[in-house]
Amino acid sequence: MDIMSKAKRSALMASIKSSGTKPEKMLAKAFRAQGIRIKLVYGPEKIDIAIPKHKLAIFVDGCFWHQCPKHSHLPKSNRDYWLPKLEANKKRSKAKDQRLRRRGWSVVHIWEHSLASGSSAEKQALRVIVRFKLRRS
Repeated sequence: MDIMSKAKRSALMASIKSSGTKPEKMLAKAFRAQGIRIKLVYGPEKIDIAIPKHKLAIFVDGCFWHQCPKHSHLPKSNRDYWLPKLEANKKRSKAKDQRLRRRGWSVVHIWEHSLASGSSAEKQALRVIVRFKLRRS
């Protein structure tokens, strides 16, 4: 049983942004601080953070929406709605990755929990910079 009324839950869920989230902004700021040129919500696939020069697509995955193995939980109410929706999110993400890879892009997914603080965002950005040998633009 949900602790919120149907109207309140609906309003809450409608207020959740799909892009421009705090974790995405923190990671983008960390890349910019390292002199890496990025694009936000880029291209037809709406890449969260793109580095077109290196054909690198970075997605910041929410722990709930993408079912993080560490922090995800399944809703207790309205499971007939949520279970297929969450499964569809994972399938859509996988299909998007495949389309990008076919076009020669490298794809990285970063869990929102790994960006919990500014220093965590900096560490994740540096990890990507080193792994893909990115240079200041």
